[in-house]
Amino acid sequence: MEIADIHGYSGKNLAFLNSNGKGTDLLAYQDTDTRGSSPWKLQEHLEKENKWLFGYLNYDLKNDIEKLTSSNEESIKFPNRSFFVADHVVEWIDQARVISKGTGNVSSALKDQKFISSKIELVQFTSKEEYFSNFDKLMFHIKRGDIYEVNYCIEWFAENVSIDPYLTYDNLNGLTKAPLSCFIKRKNKYILCGSPERFIKREGNRLFSQPIKGTAKRSKNSKEEQKAIGSLIGSIKEKAENVMTVDVVRNDLARVASKNSVNVEELAALHSFETVHHLISTISADLKTGIKFKDILKATFPMASMTGAPKISAMKIIEEVESFKRGVYSGSIGYIKPNGDFDFNVIIRSILYDDKNKKLSFSVGSAITAKSDPEKEYEECLVKAEAMKEALK
Repeated sequence: MEIADIHGYSGKNLAFLNSNGKGTDLLAYQDTDTRGSSPWKLQEHLEKENKWLFGYLNYDLKNDIEKLTSSNEESIKFPNRSFFVADHVVEWIDQARVISKGTGNVSSALKDQKFISSKIELVQFTSKEEYFSNFDKLMFHIKRGDIYEVNYCIEWFAENVSIDPYLTYDNLNGLTKAPLSCFIKRKNKYILCGSPERFIKREGNRLFSQPIKGTAKRSKNSKEEQKAIGSLIGSIKEKAENVMTVDVVRNDLARVASKNSVNVEELAALHSFETVHHLISTISADLKTGIKFKDILKATFPMASMTGAPKISAMKIIEEVESFKRGVYSGSIGYIKPNGDFDFNVIIRSILYDDKNKKLSFSVGSAITAKSDPEKEYEECLVKAEAMKEALK
C-alpha cells in the first residue's frame, strides 16, 4: 500500500498508518460526515458498536486530566472530537493483506483532486536568542528543584501556502521511513507524520511503551557515523535523560498495572533510522483487572518523553516558556480494535496542514536537564527539523 493509492480521497476522514515494512499497516476511512468522538467516549463506542476506531489525542487533553491550562495561541486548530468509526478497514501484516472489513471501497471516493503547491516561506517563531533566553529560564527551574527534566519545543509556521498533502507526506516518509508513520485527513486538515516513537500499545492484557530520549545525526561518512554512534551510546547526559523518562513511564504504568508487573525490557538501546540515531527504551506491564482505555489514558497521557519530570510541574513550566500552544503536536495518533487492543504513536517529525485556511506548521524539541548545553540542544532541534524542511521543498 502506498500513499499514491489514495491520492485525492474526497471523504471526510482518512487514516493511513504506515510501518514502512516493520509490522502492521492500516488503512481506514469514513465517507459520511458523522460527528467524531471525544477520547473519553471511546469505551462507549467500543462496547456499543464493536468497530475499529481511528484518530488522534490532542496534547492539550492534559487539561482534562490534570488541573492545567493552555493559553498560548494555536497555529492550526484540529477538532477536539478526534476519533471516527471507520466505514472500512484494511490491515496488512508484513505487507500481506490479512483483513478487509466494512462497507464501500476507497476507490469510489478517489477524485482527480488538484493541489496547487505554492512557494513556502517558513517563519521560525522562536529565534536563537529567544531560545537561549528561555533555556536560562528552564535552567533556573531545574536548579531550584521545580523540575529535573523538561521537553522544550519550538515551532516553524507558514501562511498563505498551498501544498499537496499526499505528495508532501510521500516526501517526508521517503526521508524518514519511520515505523510509526501516519497520514491523517480530518475534513480539510491533515497530519503528515513521520514518527519513530511509540507512546503506548496494548496486546491482550499487556501494555508497552517505548520512549525516545537521545539523538544523533546520521552521516554518509562511515567514520563520522561510527563517531556519532559512539558519542551517543557513551553520553552520560543522553543516558540520564532516557533513564529519567523511563522512571516517569514506569510510575505512570504502575497506576494501572498489576503488582510488580512493570518491567524495563530494554534500556537506552540504540536504534538507527534514515536521518537520525536514537536511544529507545521499552517498558511493559500487565494490566489490573477491570482497567479500561480511559483509565490508561488518564494514567499515562501526555507521554513522559514530551513533557518531563515531574510531569505536572514540567507541563506548567512548558506553558510559561513555550511561545505556542502545542495542539496536535506531541499528542498521539492511533487506533483501537473491537477487542480493545490499541496502538498509539507520538506526534513528532510531523507537518500539520490546514487546506482551507492555507496554513502549515511543524515543531521540534529536545530534553533539557542540568547537564544540557544550550548550543547543543538548539542544534538538536535544527537536526530534527531538517526532514520537514526538506519534505516541503
